Amino acid sequence: MGQILYQLDDNSLTFPPIEHALTDPNGLLALGGDLSPERLIEAYSQGIFPWYSDNDPFMWWSPNPRAIIDISQLRINRTLRKAINKSPYHITLNKDFSQVTQFCADAPFRDDETWILPEMESAYLALHQLGYAHSIEIWHTDEQGNTNLAGGLYGVAINGFFSGESMFYKQTNASKFALVALGQLLETVGIDFIDCQLLNPFLEDMGAKEISRDTFLKKQHNARSQILPRAFWQARTLTLT
Repeated sequence: MGQILYQLDDNSLTFPPIEHALTDPNGLLALGGDLSPERLIEAYSQGIFPWYSDNDPFMWWSPNPRAIIDISQLRINRTLRKAINKSPYHITLNKDFSQVTQFCADAPFRDDETWILPEMESAYLALHQLGYAHSIEIWHTDEQGNTNLAGGLYGVAINGFFSGESMFYKQTNASKFALVALGQLLETVGIDFIDCQLLNPFLEDMGAKEISRDTFLKKQHNARSQILPRAFWQARTLTLT
């Protein structure tokens, strides 16, 4: 039986069953809909995320396998550990979400077209304002005393489930600092994994691995059921250990 690509109903937030996602391209589940906070929250609650390019329709994905990082297996090599011990950066949580998303959309190392289009930036900013999207900022102070973003990441959290969306760096190891800071933050409340969506060499180097979609959905359900302390995502300074 052939596979069906579903068209979302603009008047409904319902997604098709995850098992109906295509195998080629891997994980494409549906087209259409919008990027309203309500639809995005519903999507992430089911382990679905949007990903598309300019001039494409909205595309919704649930790939199999799925990339995650078990926080206990987050890889900090000797070079990174030395850098952390030197504490070259100031690290914050939710201090400048908007600037992080802007830099992620136009990261200096990016050599392809960004998928973080203006409407996506606006959509995630709306989620942030509602308390569902969060950023880690890595700040660097130069010799003249000017402090600027050196790196960072952002993602979406549904209770204890955190799905990483994008990261960037402008200074050495800055995105790695952001990932370690996120892992250590989540670990303080017993969260044991970060959803990375799709594997890439950087994430693999940091300890990411692929698991089956079924296994991911079980882990995602357990994490989503975990209610975090009210002040967990409040803007503040973070310290690496």
